[in-house]
This record gives sequence, C-alpha cells and structure tokens, in this order.
Amino acid sequence: MKKSIKETVRDAVKPTITDLGYTIWDITYAKVGADYHLEITIDSPAGINIEDCEKVHRAIDPILDECDPIEGFYYLDVSSPGIERELRTEEHISLSIGEKVRAKLFTAKNGKKTVTGILSAFEDGKLTITEPDGECILTPAEISKLTTVFFED
Repeated sequence: MKKSIKETVRDAVKPTITDLGYTIWDITYAKVGADYHLEITIDSPAGINIEDCEKVHRAIDPILDECDPIEGFYYLDVSSPGIERELRTEEHISLSIGEKVRAKLFTAKNGKKTVTGILSAFEDGKLTITEPDGECILTPAEISKLTTVFFED
C-alpha cells in the first residue's frame, strides 16, 4: 500500500526535527489559491519562535529535495501551532488534557452548539469538557472544530 504524502514527509523529516529538539504537531498539504503548500507545524515545551521555524526549514529542505515526496512545485512552510491551536488528532486531544478548550458542534447538544471549558478527560473515544455548570461528554464525531482557548471572546 502506498503511503500518503503526509506519512512520507513525516517519516523523512521526523528524525531531523526530533534531533533539533522539536516535535511535529501537524503536517498538511493543500492548495492555497493557485499554489500548493506543504506546512509542517512544529512544537516544543519552550514554545516556537521564528528562529525555530527557520532552523527547521533549513534542516529539512534538503531532505525533502532528496526524497522528493511531491510531484511538481510547492511551497514549504514551517510554523508554530500557535497559542490557540486546533486539536485534530487523538494525540492532540490527549496532550491538551487540563487545558481550556472550545468545541464547536455539528448539531446542538443540551441547547448549545459551542461548549467551552476544561478538557478534563479523553477516554474510550469520548471527551469530557468540564463547564462551570457541569460536564459535557462528546465524541469526536460530534465536533466540527476543537481548539484550545487562551483569549476570551
């Protein structure tokens, strides 16, 4: 079975990124306007700044040129997940237990389409978000977007 672009890129660059002291938060490959972009989002316990992104970009650019995982021209972007980050994978969710999150729902639950509170658990494929008025238990399939919250609306 052929690996996806994301898997191929992750396998190629992960050792170098790890050796530099960072982790891969996410990898996306998408068309933005008329151009294709490969975005590698990195993280570290100390956070990420522009110098970190530049260091990783310079280190992985030759690796990607050599393994050539993408046909045609694309832009390579290395970025930080930001302070308010989207939680798209089970790993992201597990790493964010104890943090304040906002879940936007596909359909209203208990009269609300948005649930904001502390992500208190993620077990058996269910998230528990503790709100001031109680707990809300959700499955990832009910959530259209899940993000950490740093700034209040």
